[in-house]
Amino acid sequence: MNLHLTLAVVAGATLGLGVFLVVRELVPATPALGPALRRLHQPPGSRTGPADRRLDWLTGMARWLRPPHRQLALLDRTPEQYALSLLLSALIGLSAPALLGVTLLTVGVSLPLAVPVLGSLGLALLCALVAHRSVLTRADAARDEFRQAVCTYLDLVALQLSAAHGPVQSLERAAAICEGWVFDRISEALRMAQMQMHSPWDELRDLADRIGIPELGDVGAIMRSSGSEGAQVHETLRSRADSLRDQIRTDNLARAEGVTSRLDIPGALLVFVLLGFAIYPFLARL
Repeated sequence: MNLHLTLAVVAGATLGLGVFLVVRELVPATPALGPALRRLHQPPGSRTGPADRRLDWLTGMARWLRPPHRQLALLDRTPEQYALSLLLSALIGLSAPALLGVTLLTVGVSLPLAVPVLGSLGLALLCALVAHRSVLTRADAARDEFRQAVCTYLDLVALQLSAAHGPVQSLERAAAICEGWVFDRISEALRMAQMQMHSPWDELRDLADRIGIPELGDVGAIMRSSGSEGAQVHETLRSRADSLRDQIRTDNLARAEGVTSRLDIPGALLVFVLLGFAIYPFLARL
């Protein structure tokens, strides 16, 4: 009876800790002025973004987990938040079998101790893997959306240059025209370049390296020649936008063909099933 009581207390404490961490992350906190000023005046070379002060205790765990930094930067998440999501998922998986065992115990069904222990460990690992896979899936979708938005951004910058605007002004006006999280990220990078007295094309290149979108770095490379050499690059921007659209279209076709090829197996199995239904009456008469 003491063992069952201990299991119930441990399961309740684990569940309570998980609920506390979830509530703590969902409740909005007042931003501190000091970290906000440091974010606006970061020195060159330290552009990875400061860790959330509330998650300092997760820094060591985040390093041990080796998070996908580019995917997290694309999703605008820190390694500490990634580690926290994996920890919460593992805690949910860890507590579910224990709570189920306690529930069964209250109705008079007793399970061996190894069953809830092994079930908790296995489900915790499975939930952590699902959380990790969810981050990668969302990052892939965000990357596709970002590449499509870069096509529009290339055309808009070319139009601004054709309207006799300067290179820097063309980049800023093109990013301010459209709405969406992609253009918000680009506008934020351009604002950081303006505040820190950096060239905007270098800022775009650094952002492209952080989030793993080389197409955005192409914008910076093309505009660098316009800003430093005074070259007319609006035709180059339009050509790059057209080639990027062709590349996206090719990637989508390849992805669709892969999905179609995977559907051939269940289609072939369905044919065999229908063939079995057609042959069965003749075989039953023999």
